[in-house]
Amino acid sequence: MTVTQMKPNMDHWQQRVDLAAAFRWTVRLNMHEAVANHFSLAVNDSGTQFLMNPNQVHFSRVKASDLLLIDAEDASTLEGPDAPDPTAWGLHGGMHKACAHARCVMHVHSVYATVLASLADSRLPPIDQNACMFFNRVVVDADYGGLAFEDEGARCAALMTEPKQKVMVMGNHGLLVLGDTVAETFNRMYYFERAAQNYIKALQTGQPLRLIPDDIAEKTASEIEQYPEQDIRHLAELKAILDAEGSDYAG
Repeated sequence: MTVTQMKPNMDHWQQRVDLAAAFRWTVRLNMHEAVANHFSLAVNDSGTQFLMNPNQVHFSRVKASDLLLIDAEDASTLEGPDAPDPTAWGLHGGMHKACAHARCVMHVHSVYATVLASLADSRLPPIDQNACMFFNRVVVDADYGGLAFEDEGARCAALMTEPKQKVMVMGNHGLLVLGDTVAETFNRMYYFERAAQNYIKALQTGQPLRLIPDDIAEKTASEIEQYPEQDIRHLAELKAILDAEGSDYAG
Protein backbone atom coordinates (compact mmCIF):
# COMPACT_ATOMS: atom_id res chain seq x y z
CA MET A 1 0.00 0.00 0.00
CA THR A 2 1.46 3.36 -0.97
CA VAL A 3 1.31 6.40 1.27
CA THR A 4 -1.18 8.08 -1.09
CA GLN A 5 -3.64 5.17 -0.66
CA MET A 6 -3.69 4.96 3.11
CA LYS A 7 -6.36 7.61 3.85
CA PRO A 8 -8.35 7.98 0.62
CA ASN A 9 -11.28 9.71 2.35
CA MET A 10 -9.25 12.50 3.95
CA ASP A 11 -9.05 15.74 1.96
CA HIS A 12 -5.70 16.96 0.62
CA TRP A 13 -4.03 13.64 1.44
CA GLN A 14 -0.90 13.93 -0.70
CA GLN A 15 -0.27 17.46 0.59
CA ARG A 16 -0.65 16.15 4.13
CA VAL A 17 1.87 13.39 3.49
CA ASP A 18 4.40 15.82 2.02
CA LEU A 19 4.01 18.23 4.92
CA ALA A 20 4.33 15.45 7.52
CA ALA A 21 7.54 14.27 5.86
CA ALA A 22 8.92 17.80 6.06
CA PHE A 23 8.24 17.91 9.80
CA ARG A 24 9.98 14.59 10.37
CA TRP A 25 13.04 15.53 8.32
CA THR A 26 13.35 18.91 10.00
CA VAL A 27 13.89 16.98 13.22
CA ARG A 28 16.58 14.84 11.54
CA LEU A 29 18.38 18.04 10.60
CA ASN A 30 18.03 19.42 14.14
CA MET A 31 16.31 22.50 12.74
CA HIS A 32 13.22 22.07 14.91
CA GLU A 33 12.22 23.85 18.11
CA ALA A 34 10.57 20.91 19.91
CA VAL A 35 6.83 21.75 20.18
CA ALA A 36 7.19 25.29 18.81
CA ASN A 37 7.38 26.56 15.19
CA HIS A 38 4.96 25.74 12.41
CA PHE A 39 4.64 24.78 8.75
CA SER A 40 1.52 25.54 6.73
CA LEU A 41 0.22 24.83 3.23
CA ALA A 42 -2.66 26.62 1.49
CA VAL A 43 -5.32 24.33 -0.01
CA ASN A 44 -7.73 26.83 -1.60
CA ASP A 45 -7.19 29.34 -4.38
CA SER A 46 -7.18 32.42 -2.14
CA GLY A 47 -4.80 30.82 0.36
CA THR A 48 -7.04 31.52 3.34
CA GLN A 49 -7.54 27.82 4.11
CA PHE A 50 -4.41 25.95 5.01
CA LEU A 51 -3.03 22.83 6.66
CA MET A 52 -0.87 23.33 9.76
CA ASN A 53 0.63 21.24 12.55
CA PRO A 54 -1.46 20.84 15.71
CA ASN A 55 -0.66 22.95 18.75
CA GLN A 56 2.25 21.80 20.92
CA VAL A 57 2.93 18.49 19.13
CA HIS A 58 6.60 17.66 18.66
CA PHE A 59 7.74 17.70 15.02
CA SER A 60 8.97 14.11 15.38
CA ARG A 61 5.42 12.90 16.06
CA VAL A 62 3.43 14.83 13.46
CA LYS A 63 1.45 12.56 11.12
CA ALA A 64 -0.43 13.40 7.94
CA SER A 65 -3.80 12.78 9.59
CA ASP A 66 -2.91 15.05 12.53
CA LEU A 67 -2.67 18.23 10.47
CA LEU A 68 -5.28 20.89 11.18
CA LEU A 69 -7.29 22.54 8.42
CA ILE A 70 -7.33 26.24 9.32
CA ASP A 71 -9.50 29.02 7.92
CA ALA A 72 -7.76 32.38 8.28
CA GLU A 73 -11.08 34.17 7.74
CA ASP A 74 -12.81 32.37 10.61
CA ALA A 75 -11.86 33.75 14.03
CA SER A 76 -13.74 30.90 15.75
CA THR A 77 -10.83 28.70 14.64
CA LEU A 78 -9.07 29.88 17.80
CA GLU A 79 -11.76 28.26 19.96
CA GLY A 80 -12.17 24.64 20.97
CA PRO A 81 -9.82 21.72 21.65
CA ASP A 82 -8.26 21.73 18.17
CA ALA A 83 -7.42 25.43 18.18
CA PRO A 84 -4.01 26.26 16.69
CA ASP A 85 -1.26 28.02 18.57
CA PRO A 86 -2.22 31.74 18.55
CA THR A 87 1.22 32.76 17.33
CA ALA A 88 0.89 30.31 14.44
CA TRP A 89 -2.50 31.80 13.68
CA GLY A 90 -0.98 35.28 13.70
CA LEU A 91 2.10 34.61 11.59
CA HIS A 92 0.85 31.97 9.16
CA GLY A 93 -2.66 33.36 8.88
CA GLY A 94 -1.20 36.79 8.17
CA MET A 95 1.10 35.43 5.49
CA HIS A 96 -1.58 33.37 3.74
CA LYS A 97 -4.06 36.25 3.75
CA ALA A 98 -1.65 38.95 2.59
CA CYS A 99 0.77 37.18 0.25
CA ALA A 100 -0.61 35.42 -2.83
CA HIS A 101 2.77 33.71 -3.35
CA ALA A 102 2.77 32.28 0.20
CA ARG A 103 1.23 28.93 -0.68
CA CYS A 104 3.54 27.12 1.73
CA VAL A 105 5.06 28.82 4.78
CA MET A 106 7.79 27.31 6.96
CA HIS A 107 9.01 29.01 10.12
CA VAL A 108 11.92 27.66 12.16
CA HIS A 109 14.47 28.81 14.69
CA SER A 110 17.25 26.76 13.10
CA VAL A 111 20.65 27.40 14.65
CA TYR A 112 22.62 29.08 11.87
CA ALA A 113 19.78 31.11 10.41
CA THR A 114 18.99 32.34 13.91
CA VAL A 115 22.63 33.23 14.53
CA LEU A 116 22.50 35.22 11.28
CA ALA A 117 19.29 36.87 12.52
CA SER A 118 21.12 37.88 15.70
CA LEU A 119 23.90 39.80 13.95
CA ALA A 120 23.76 43.57 13.47
CA ASP A 121 24.13 42.89 9.75
CA SER A 122 21.87 39.91 8.97
CA ARG A 123 22.48 39.87 5.23
CA LEU A 124 23.81 36.69 3.63
CA PRO A 125 26.64 37.60 1.22
CA PRO A 126 27.31 35.43 -1.86
CA ILE A 127 30.35 33.52 -0.66
CA ASP A 128 29.42 30.12 -2.12
CA GLN A 129 26.97 28.49 -4.50
CA ASN A 130 24.37 27.88 -1.79
CA ALA A 131 24.44 31.53 -0.75
CA CYS A 132 24.03 32.59 -4.39
CA MET A 133 20.62 30.89 -4.40
CA PHE A 134 19.39 33.73 -2.19
CA PHE A 135 21.06 36.71 -3.84
CA ASN A 136 18.57 39.62 -3.86
CA ARG A 137 15.91 37.16 -2.70
CA VAL A 138 15.92 37.73 1.07
CA VAL A 139 14.08 40.24 3.26
CA VAL A 140 15.75 41.18 6.55
CA ASP A 141 13.33 42.23 9.26
CA ALA A 142 15.15 44.48 11.71
CA ASP A 143 12.10 45.41 13.81
CA TYR A 144 11.34 42.39 15.98
CA GLY A 145 8.18 43.10 17.96
CA GLY A 146 7.74 40.10 20.26
CA LEU A 147 5.71 36.93 19.81
CA ALA A 148 3.99 36.66 16.44
CA PHE A 149 0.41 37.34 17.47
CA GLU A 150 -1.88 38.91 14.86
CA ASP A 151 -0.34 42.42 14.79
CA GLU A 152 3.19 41.07 14.51
CA GLY A 153 2.11 38.54 11.89
CA ALA A 154 0.48 41.27 9.82
CA ARG A 155 3.59 43.44 10.11
CA CYS A 156 5.81 40.59 8.88
CA ALA A 157 3.43 39.77 6.03
CA ALA A 158 3.60 43.38 4.83
CA LEU A 159 7.34 42.93 4.27
CA MET A 160 6.88 39.97 1.90
CA THR A 161 5.07 41.62 -1.00
CA GLU A 162 7.78 41.01 -3.63
CA PRO A 163 7.23 37.49 -5.07
CA LYS A 164 10.91 37.11 -5.90
CA GLN A 165 11.79 37.41 -2.20
CA LYS A 166 10.76 34.16 -0.55
CA VAL A 167 12.97 34.16 2.53
CA MET A 168 12.76 36.41 5.57
CA VAL A 169 15.54 36.58 8.11
CA MET A 170 13.45 37.54 11.12
CA GLY A 171 15.82 39.70 13.11
CA ASN A 172 16.37 38.42 16.67
CA HIS A 173 13.91 35.63 15.93
CA GLY A 174 14.56 33.04 13.21
CA LEU A 175 13.73 32.15 9.63
CA LEU A 176 10.59 32.31 7.48
CA VAL A 177 10.49 30.65 4.06
CA LEU A 178 7.78 30.76 1.38
CA GLY A 179 7.13 28.57 -1.64
CA ASP A 180 4.50 27.16 -3.97
CA THR A 181 4.74 23.59 -2.69
CA VAL A 182 6.06 21.68 0.31
CA ALA A 183 8.95 20.35 -1.77
CA GLU A 184 10.00 23.79 -3.00
CA THR A 185 9.70 25.42 0.41
CA PHE A 186 11.50 22.68 2.32
CA ASN A 187 14.30 22.62 -0.25
CA ARG A 188 14.68 26.40 0.06
CA MET A 189 14.69 26.24 3.87
CA TYR A 190 17.28 23.45 3.85
CA TYR A 191 19.66 25.29 1.56
CA PHE A 192 19.31 28.59 3.38
CA GLU A 193 20.32 26.93 6.63
CA ARG A 194 23.29 25.30 4.87
CA ALA A 195 24.32 28.65 3.36
CA ALA A 196 24.01 30.36 6.74
CA GLN A 197 26.10 27.62 8.33
CA ASN A 198 28.86 28.05 5.76
CA TYR A 199 28.82 31.83 6.27
CA ILE A 200 28.91 31.68 10.07
CA LYS A 201 31.77 29.17 9.99
CA ALA A 202 33.64 31.31 7.47
CA LEU A 203 33.30 34.30 9.82
CA GLN A 204 34.69 32.20 12.65
CA THR A 205 37.98 31.74 10.81
CA GLY A 206 38.64 35.48 11.01
CA GLN A 207 39.94 35.40 7.44
CA PRO A 208 38.73 37.75 4.68
CA LEU A 209 35.74 36.50 2.71
CA ARG A 210 35.99 35.84 -1.03
CA LEU A 211 32.78 37.35 -2.39
CA ILE A 212 31.27 36.20 -5.67
CA PRO A 213 30.62 39.17 -8.02
CA ASP A 214 27.01 40.35 -8.11
CA ASP A 215 26.45 39.42 -11.76
CA ILE A 216 27.70 35.88 -11.21
CA ALA A 217 25.64 35.55 -8.01
CA GLU A 218 22.48 36.61 -9.89
CA LYS A 219 23.29 34.30 -12.80
CA THR A 220 23.77 31.40 -10.39
CA ALA A 221 20.52 32.14 -8.56
CA SER A 222 18.61 32.18 -11.85
CA GLU A 223 20.23 28.95 -13.00
CA ILE A 224 19.28 27.19 -9.76
CA GLU A 225 15.70 28.46 -10.00
CA GLN A 226 15.44 26.94 -13.48
CA TYR A 227 17.08 23.63 -12.54
CA PRO A 228 14.44 20.94 -13.21
CA GLU A 229 12.71 19.14 -10.35
CA GLN A 230 15.56 19.23 -7.83
CA ASP A 231 13.17 20.11 -5.03
CA ILE A 232 10.69 17.39 -6.05
CA ARG A 233 13.43 14.75 -6.16
CA HIS A 234 14.79 15.94 -2.81
CA LEU A 235 11.48 15.45 -0.98
CA ALA A 236 10.76 12.20 -2.82
CA GLU A 237 14.07 10.77 -1.59
CA LEU A 238 13.35 11.83 1.98
CA LYS A 239 9.92 10.15 1.86
CA ALA A 240 11.50 7.02 0.38
CA ILE A 241 13.93 6.86 3.31
CA LEU A 242 11.11 7.34 5.83
CA ASP A 243 9.02 4.68 4.09
CA ALA A 244 11.92 2.21 4.09
CA GLU A 245 12.37 2.79 7.82
CA GLY A 246 8.70 2.09 8.51
CA SER A 247 7.96 5.61 9.71
CA ASP A 248 4.34 6.41 10.59
CA TYR A 249 4.52 9.97 9.17
CA ALA A 250 1.97 9.06 6.46
CA GLY A 251 -0.49 7.66 8.97
